[in-house]
Amino acid sequence: MKLVSPTDQIFLLGESREHPMHVGALQLFMPPEGAGPEFAREAYDAMLECTDVQPMLRQHPAYFAGIRNIAWSFDKEVELDYHMRRSALPQPGRVRELLELTSRLHSTLLDRHRPLWEAHLVEGLEDGRYAVYIKFHHSLLDGVSALRLLQRAFTPDPNDREVRVPWNLERPQSKNSEPGPSAVRLVRDTVGSVVGLAPSTLSLARAALIQQQLTLPFRAPRTMFNVRIGGARRVAGQSWSLDRIRRVKSAAGVTVNDVVLAMSGGALRAYLQEQDALPDAPLVAMVPVSLRTDKDTHSGGNIVGTFLCNLATDTDDPMRRLQAVNTSMNGNKNVFAELPRVQQLALSAVLSGGIVTALVPGYLQAGPPPFNIVISNVPGKREPMYWRGARMDGNYPLSIPLDGQALNITLTNNADNLDFGLVGCRRSVPHLQRLLGHLETALKDLERAVV
Repeated sequence: MKLVSPTDQIFLLGESREHPMHVGALQLFMPPEGAGPEFAREAYDAMLECTDVQPMLRQHPAYFAGIRNIAWSFDKEVELDYHMRRSALPQPGRVRELLELTSRLHSTLLDRHRPLWEAHLVEGLEDGRYAVYIKFHHSLLDGVSALRLLQRAFTPDPNDREVRVPWNLERPQSKNSEPGPSAVRLVRDTVGSVVGLAPSTLSLARAALIQQQLTLPFRAPRTMFNVRIGGARRVAGQSWSLDRIRRVKSAAGVTVNDVVLAMSGGALRAYLQEQDALPDAPLVAMVPVSLRTDKDTHSGGNIVGTFLCNLATDTDDPMRRLQAVNTSMNGNKNVFAELPRVQQLALSAVLSGGIVTALVPGYLQAGPPPFNIVISNVPGKREPMYWRGARMDGNYPLSIPLDGQALNITLTNNADNLDFGLVGCRRSVPHLQRLLGHLETALKDLERAVV
């Protein structure tokens, strides 16, 4: 057995039927030229032959001293045909049918009595492609570490036919890596983070209240996204050319992430106008940022900080929106840059901790939300990737809506594209797919504005 870290316990204890706590990805593959109709089945059979499962993907919550969710148990053997499943789409096998299936798969809880992951190979797309949907419990991996684990199964060589699967890829150990922290060290570091934040309190207050560099929680307006949610999900995904976004970035003198956030702000403004639900005040996004160093590259668990960003949805001018996003993000970066990582984590907990107010009876109906939406940009690969010769055409990350946060936008770069994955509460976010069209319109508006 192994103790569950305090951060990872949050994802285990916070899970319910309405709040599945897993992150996932929907990946599209084009079989190599000359591949026969049995290529996908052969791929599935080849994956099942990889029976050596790494420890992290053999673990599940166990009882320890009569209490569950504080320790991990490790299965000696894993039923791969349970965790790795094969499905087929109904005709006509459009992406629409694929997204409907993925929406159902992303809605279901992982079995706590088994290792906390599942993968589904999906055949039957009308254009000859196949898909893989995979999900991991957030207590095992955050979005960055999950994506990096998946990436190690792929290769930039289209002629490489070696079979690699995420569950038998051990996390490589750095030559300079140290043993994992003991329970005593975990307690010491947690206490140290809180105490260490105290000397910075005056400078943080000045940055937030006087210089207005730090965006604070509970200043966001109430929106249709900030409600209690059900357990059913709807997902949507689409790719945009990275060159288009980079041209806007270069012309405006901002970052790629600034452009993505401005795109999202424009799309959310249009969507809320369509629903007759646009507030006068600008929406605020919680933007996760990785705090991993080189020593943390291959570790599991969660090492994530948070910024809060003004999305400037109160203006219809795309350039003003982009400038407001850039100003907001730069202010937060300047504050975080002055803090060591332990204090960055402590401040991030303060900024994102307001999400627990959804647990207070009546708060969602009466109080201001800490922020309106989570928008996360996870680094991906910059070159085309392959698996047994099949080219990965799309890699759409799928994350976690919560009470008070009914919509989530996550994206990653995939060769020359940015792949957006949207996840919403099926009841609270109607016509989710329309946001894809609004994202395209918002990017076009930015392109015209910087010409």
